[in-house]
Amino acid sequence: MKFVQIIEFETERLDEMRQVLEEAGQRNAGRANGPTHSMLLKDRDKPGRYLALIEFDSYEEAMRNSDDPETSAMAQRLDALSTGERVYTNCDVLDERDLK
Repeated sequence: MKFVQIIEFETERLDEMRQVLEEAGQRNAGRANGPTHSMLLKDRDKPGRYLALIEFDSYEEAMRNSDDPETSAMAQRLDALSTGERVYTNCDVLDERDLK
């Protein structure tokens, strides 16, 4: 079952945050157990608030990815760029469809 982790965070340093996420995406491209899809969302109603949606083929693969030392190093870099604490929401994908 597909799995999506939603990471809610606030930052005033979005360009630097995006650079860290871009580097992680390049490092994970085609890697076994890595993310399969990601989205970065900006909250239109609360300036400085963002959500990152990271999709994996399964919860187990996401947890293996979380255990990777490179993932931990990336998380530390993101912490330094965030204001406040990041909030994680873990979701199993029950339904998915293209609407176009």
